[in-house]
Amino acid sequence: MGSRIFWITLAIFLLAYAAIHRQRQENDRQIQSHALSAVPFGDVPAQTEATRAAFDFKGFRIQPLAGFVIRARVLSRENYRFGTEAELSPIDLALGWRRMADPEVYGALNISQGGRWYRYSWSDAPPIPLQEIIESSANMHLIPASDSVARVLDQTAANRYIRLKGWLVEVQRADGWRWRSSLSRSDSGGGSCELIFVEAAEVE
Repeated sequence: MGSRIFWITLAIFLLAYAAIHRQRQENDRQIQSHALSAVPFGDVPAQTEATRAAFDFKGFRIQPLAGFVIRARVLSRENYRFGTEAELSPIDLALGWRRMADPEVYGALNISQGGRWYRYSWSDAPPIPLQEIIESSANMHLIPASDSVARVLDQTAANRYIRLKGWLVEVQRADGWRWRSSLSRSDSGGGSCELIFVEAAEVE
């Protein structure tokens, strides 16, 4: 009898937890969707003048360098748990837009992430010109501005579309540590990744 009561209680608890989790996801979706409702997303990332002053966040000083909005396909994602960077940015997304959002194009590439890098290779010839790959995809380090944004980012997966709004930033710490975003979509190699303070996000 006691065992039966235990399992019934556990089942009720799990059902209640699942219902609360679903409701929280829906609340997050509505909050983020509302925050993005007036944002004009194009087929390429949009970068604008920074209008926000520097601010403190989790013991770091954040200097906005440019406003940034993007709607793109998730090519890959990588989570990070250790290191100073992970304190701010626990997730990187490799994103593609224009032809790099086409599954027939990026599906012909071997795509991977690691060590805060995004890598791609191909068997015979690239499906589109190399410079177009460089200019139509990027590895983006994401700093969630709130728990709601963080939970939305946790739902991202390869092949989904995502919309982001925030700031390209430079982050500094009192001991001199620094992390700075690229401000170009046509660069590659070290320092070419975007570092985004994400104020709103929505997975499609």
